[in-house]
Amino acid sequence: MKNNVETVYLSLGSNLGNRAFILQQALFKIEEQTGTIVAISPVYASEAWGFQGEEFLNLCIALETSLPPRDLLNLLLSIEKDLGRTRLDDSGYSSRTLDIDILYYGDLTLQDDPLIIPHPRMEARAFVLRPLADIAPQLYHPVTNKDSRNLLQACKDKSLLRKTALKLHRNYLDFFSELGFLAIEGNIGSGKTTLATQISERMNAKLILERFADNPFLPKFYEDRTRYAFPLEMSFLADRYQQYIEDTSQLDLFTNFMVSDYDIYKSLIFAKITLQEDEFKLYRRLFGLMYSEVQKPRLYVYLYQQTDQLLAQIARRGRSYEQGIPSEYLEDIHRGYFDFMRNSPDLPAVIIDLKGRDFVANPEDYQWVLERMCEYVLSETRLVI
Repeated sequence: MKNNVETVYLSLGSNLGNRAFILQQALFKIEEQTGTIVAISPVYASEAWGFQGEEFLNLCIALETSLPPRDLLNLLLSIEKDLGRTRLDDSGYSSRTLDIDILYYGDLTLQDDPLIIPHPRMEARAFVLRPLADIAPQLYHPVTNKDSRNLLQACKDKSLLRKTALKLHRNYLDFFSELGFLAIEGNIGSGKTTLATQISERMNAKLILERFADNPFLPKFYEDRTRYAFPLEMSFLADRYQQYIEDTSQLDLFTNFMVSDYDIYKSLIFAKITLQEDEFKLYRRLFGLMYSEVQKPRLYVYLYQQTDQLLAQIARRGRSYEQGIPSEYLEDIHRGYFDFMRNSPDLPAVIIDLKGRDFVANPEDYQWVLERMCEYVLSETRLVI
């Protein structure tokens, strides 16, 4: 017999490590493993409660689940452990990467140590009641018969709570939809088109692919770089500019966000490598005018592969005009990208080293790549929390 779906309220907190990323990963895992998250509160910063420690980030969520309380608790404990939580034998308070508590399970009351529902100490904790009141202000406690707002007003905990601007999501689709536009970049043969296509297909994103196959100068360039470098780079620039203006300015109501397998700035990176000095000066002036008008990605992902890996992948995909690419040219491209990212402090760029990873063959590696993007976006060295 199938269990009925119950609405459960959970409290989550973290004060160790990359707190925002840990909490976000916890929400992803809860959504994947236990049910459907139907509400997420704002995130609050609060001082450690009951001990001396670093500041916590706290939030509450509403979850619809068919799992019985004990099964739900076991999964939540497993998620805590997966994300670095080590539970101590003593009952004292201490810092932790992640803490997940069941506050309510429908209108159930349960005394089954260690599982007590409603949570026996929630009424004394403002950092629990404040986010709970945000998502369920009129939710009544089945024992005291007071709603969340009244419990908060009566709470004697006067610890300072600070509402942050941090916004968390229940799954990767919502996370990337919030970003709106990401660009996947990398060297020749790094897998940027494959990854962008995977993301597009799995999360219903508008896919913007570089139209390199239609460029008549590309095969000629690989045969005679000096002669064909300038017309090649100019034709690429014109085509990328036109495509970016057209594709990124058109809203698509049937997709969730945009993902591209290139960023238009790559035009300047490649031109610097391939053009003579006087040609590059002219090119840069034209590029500057065009670049100022195009939409910039909210996340810039650089897939890094070592040169020998790139050459092997170039050989496998079998494009005849690419087979003679020297390793020195690929290394120059790497340096060009790294110089660009190093000299662009405002660029939201993350470098993902794919050594030992195959995100096409292994779903775990694809998931790992998504995690690295999320980790960068939620890095507390970037965020103002």
